[in-house]
Amino acid sequence: MKVSGEDRFGATQPWAIRGFCGMRIRRQGLGSLAVRFAGAMFGVALAALPWRAAEAQIGSARYSAIVMEARTGSVLIDAGADEPRYPASLTKMMTLYMAFEALRDGKTQLNSRVVMSEEAASRPPSKLGIPPGGGLTVEQAILALVTKSANDVAAALGEHIGGSEERFAQMMTMRARSLGMTQTRFRNASGLPDWDQVTTARDMATLGRRLFTDFPNRYHYFGTVHFAWGRAQIRNHNRMLGDYDGADGIKTGFINASGFNIVTSAQRDGVRLVGATFGGSSWVERDRHMGALLDQGFARMGVAPRAPSSVMAAAAPAQRRNPPASRPVAQNNQRLAQPAQAQRRPQQQVAGAPNRQGQLQVPVRQTQAAASTPPRPAARPVQRVEQGSTASSAQRQQTASAAPRSAQR
Repeated sequence: MKVSGEDRFGATQPWAIRGFCGMRIRRQGLGSLAVRFAGAMFGVALAALPWRAAEAQIGSARYSAIVMEARTGSVLIDAGADEPRYPASLTKMMTLYMAFEALRDGKTQLNSRVVMSEEAASRPPSKLGIPPGGGLTVEQAILALVTKSANDVAAALGEHIGGSEERFAQMMTMRARSLGMTQTRFRNASGLPDWDQVTTARDMATLGRRLFTDFPNRYHYFGTVHFAWGRAQIRNHNRMLGDYDGADGIKTGFINASGFNIVTSAQRDGVRLVGATFGGSSWVERDRHMGALLDQGFARMGVAPRAPSSVMAAAAPAQRRNPPASRPVAQNNQRLAQPAQAQRRPQQQVAGAPNRQGQLQVPVRQTQAAASTPPRPAARPVQRVEQGSTASSAQRQQTASAAPRSAQR
């Protein structure tokens, strides 16, 4: 049974639909037909309620969230922030921290060549698909991680800095401890599933905050919207960029065991917040919820609310007093009336507009940091993974690497 994932249209399906409808019933006869009919009707009923299925993920066993003020690190919102979670591609934030540190210390240069080993090239998608022996520069590797979340590049960059990915993961864990990330263990540079690779929302938000404060001259990479690779223009998986007023990074992630995760940094009126949330059932739900959390955080810091951006407006559409105007549409030589499509709300924000996200309030809970060695999450991560799967299939085709892919998606 597949826990979660994306179908060929890029739409995340609830686990109950795939699990129930994907079961093979071997019994024959009328009893089997009745069971098949009941299963089909159950699947249709669930499919007709996609948003309710998505809502159930926020507050599920794999959900956690935190919002902190970036300057002081004070916590504004805490919902299970110290519960163990799988970091997925958020792991690459630590990979990039190590890369920025190596650049600062002169151990590598932006134009240094990162060679793709056979081991690194074998990583499953998302990836650039560079063949063994090929390579790219350190700066290209940084851009590939913040936009496409390329697993093969993460492994190769780890080998470039640490000698081997295993040694690099040990370096990542030790550095995380020194940053105050007491409940995080790394086992690879990409975030591909590993039973022992765990973190918390608090630790990931702490890392996001330190990336900004420790490397202000490198942080701009997280705001990259497109990365040119060969003839391809690779779009950043982080749709909060441009969709949420003030957002300028940091990273998204996804594996089946953790759901859709994100760490976001946003600044309004001189106040910078860093938030993290785990356990979304889709990138849309995850981004909407992250936006609602940040709205609450800014409100608590006394920042005037803004008009909802495109992703937030979609979460709570405004009620219309009158139906939209109709326009004639030609069909089979007849002129019919068809409701006009609602115009998309412009993404430009207007200061002082009311905040419409009050319905997604998350209670504040102050917790103490847990022991340095975190307990394992309840669910073992399945090995089928699609890192950074926030784009639709059409968008992935447009942003696909010019190099061939060797691993099966």
